Amino acid sequence: MKAAPDMKHYLQFKDLSAEDYAYLFERAAAIKGKFKRYEKHHPLTDRTLAMIFEKASTRTRVSFEAGMYQLGGSVVHLTTGDSQLGRAEPIEDSAKVISRMVDLVMIRTYEQTKIERFAAHSRVPVINGLTNEFHPCQILADIFTFIEHRGSIQGRTVAWVGDGNNMANTWLQAAELLGFTVHVSTPSGYEVDSRIAGVAAGSHYKVFSDPLEACRGADLITTDVWTSMGYEAENEARKKAFADWCVDAEMMAAARPEALFMHCLPAHRGEEVEADVIDGPQSVVWDEAENRMHVQKALMEYLLLGRVAG
Repeated sequence: MKAAPDMKHYLQFKDLSAEDYAYLFERAAAIKGKFKRYEKHHPLTDRTLAMIFEKASTRTRVSFEAGMYQLGGSVVHLTTGDSQLGRAEPIEDSAKVISRMVDLVMIRTYEQTKIERFAAHSRVPVINGLTNEFHPCQILADIFTFIEHRGSIQGRTVAWVGDGNNMANTWLQAAELLGFTVHVSTPSGYEVDSRIAGVAAGSHYKVFSDPLEACRGADLITTDVWTSMGYEAENEARKKAFADWCVDAEMMAAARPEALFMHCLPAHRGEEVEADVIDGPQSVVWDEAENRMHVQKALMEYLLLGRVAG
């Protein structure tokens, strides 16, 4: 199987253009509409997705696996026990072998360099299901969810409260590409590294030491767990450092009256978010979780077939 000359990978948010995203959001809405109407949509019949998990996940596995089956394709699921990238054999060799047998690869792993090395030697598109540095499919779903509820995100303000992690990095890339602003508030020592995000401080993101001030006037407030997978040894230190970075009713009240709350899940009520916020009327976390599947279906279809109609 030989890759098309214009083959694209999706390793970080900035791998696609604003025009690509405009198409994907429209396409995701159309595909979701078919799903809700119980209409069959099988553009990827006889196509196979390989999913490689070095980091376990509920939402990533279910959304990709169910989504690929709904598109008419099939799935091969590999865990750490089945395939250890760069341990049993060089990543480059794994990429050359696996990409000769499937049409698409999704990888959820630790270092971004692993997925980049795999993609460099793959004959088929590779999708980032999460790395330590980036989580583009989640932000794709988050922005689609915002559009569903509030319309275009261009010119809006997103408040990021919490760890300067892979989610924060990806929000900064999205803001620069799609023309909105991110207010970032993290505890000291847990700041976003703009070099990793690949963006410069300026018109698209602002840093706030006070999380309440970051939320003031925001259209969307979003957060993540204080301790991401792979950083469990820091859990107790992080609980102390992040104590004031819990999204609560006061922060939501500082935002715009119609502001939404999002969380990529799993959530720890009473830590990064109070229960009355995540379970309250401004929360759209369940729509957000479902939308991972719909945007990823649009993404897989696009990477394999290009822009389609109908």
